[in-house]
Amino acid sequence: MANAITARELILNILLEVNRDGEYSHIAIRNTLEKYQYLPKHERAFITRICEGTIEYMLQLDYIIEQFASIKIAKMKPLVREVLRSSVYQMKYMDRVPDSAICNEAVKLTQKRGFYSLKGFVNGILRNVSRNKDNITFPPVAQPLRYLSVRYSMPQWLVEEWVFQYGFENTEVMLAAFLKERPTTIRCIQYLTDKESTIASLKEQGVKVERAPYLNDAYYIADYNYLSALNAFQKGHIIVQDISSMLVGRIAAPKKGDIVIDMCAAPGGKSLHIADLMAGYGKVEARDLTEYKVALINENISRLEVVNVDAVCQDATLFDNESVEKADIVLCDVPCSGLGVLAKKPDIKYKASKAKQEELVVLQRKILHNAAAYTKVGGTLMYSTCTIGKEENQENIEWFTSNYPYQLVNMNSHLCEELHSETTEQGYLQLLPGVHKADGFFIAKLKRIDK
Repeated sequence: MANAITARELILNILLEVNRDGEYSHIAIRNTLEKYQYLPKHERAFITRICEGTIEYMLQLDYIIEQFASIKIAKMKPLVREVLRSSVYQMKYMDRVPDSAICNEAVKLTQKRGFYSLKGFVNGILRNVSRNKDNITFPPVAQPLRYLSVRYSMPQWLVEEWVFQYGFENTEVMLAAFLKERPTTIRCIQYLTDKESTIASLKEQGVKVERAPYLNDAYYIADYNYLSALNAFQKGHIIVQDISSMLVGRIAAPKKGDIVIDMCAAPGGKSLHIADLMAGYGKVEARDLTEYKVALINENISRLEVVNVDAVCQDATLFDNESVEKADIVLCDVPCSGLGVLAKKPDIKYKASKAKQEELVVLQRKILHNAAAYTKVGGTLMYSTCTIGKEENQENIEWFTSNYPYQLVNMNSHLCEELHSETTEQGYLQLLPGVHKADGFFIAKLKRIDK
């Protein structure tokens, strides 16, 4: 069993991988926990909680640290910076360990990793934070952008963009939702599988199961250690998929025998959902850019024993003559900024920029251009992203319908009444975290009307 110092070293290593080396947090955490599989459940949870929390609240933690430090956080050694951040997070948001022990462990870790001369610096800052943490003042609401940025640890340029698009109140609701812990969402496979038996199997293994909103085959699960150890997972009776992603398949409304092209499919959730809805009939071609991503799709195809999905390595930006007017349904879940799923991938917000957004819009339109040719006349094109900015969503659809023979289609007949709105009647749905009971996600349903 790893002792407390070892656990904190693993935390430090993960944070350095993410904030110094540029790795995505969910990948760094997953790889570490897979490498140290012998760790008990409570230590795995401890490591995950501190890493995710430190990254989620990083801007706020830096704001606190700089009130007690003689130098700016950006000027500190990366290792010292991560030790301070994770320690302040524990002091402010966890009560498992006394502040004095957090300080002592931080000093020991700083010294052990070769920064003996800085242990007094680390100790002084953390002792000051501990003594004054209940009296720290944050920017007032009278400075709305700065207030939201620090209070919810969101880059100010994103706050400004969302306040302009959705207003202050909706933006604050979204930002608060990003910081809330989410249970795992699963979809129960329906073709050749009994949903009630699947749920009973999960409960027999001690898993907490709750109905998720909006869909009858979506559930939340909690209180399990390894997903792969669950019988329902091993037998291919469940797949991890967010509600927002499931809605794409429902709105697409495939018919038995349809030909479907999923242009950016990995890890295959939407393709497999469409296949399930077609009850084994028709064919879904699940495409993605690399052999690695295709392998992820094939892994799910094999586990679920799906017969009507083929995984293909193909670049969505390269035009494929053989696909012209081939598909009844084309799915375009395009690469995007991912800002709707910050609750799961909190470090995305620190990597985002206006320049990257503009590059993504160009890429998205290139994929849409190809997709426009692959859909049969009268067929359906589904456009989706896991982000919330209008540039990648509504503005792309406005551009597309102005330049291609497509029109938006009323999607209300495929949605529960709770999701009906003026925009769903027009043909698109923008899900906002907190405002809706799902990740931030955009879905548009379009019909090809002419050659």
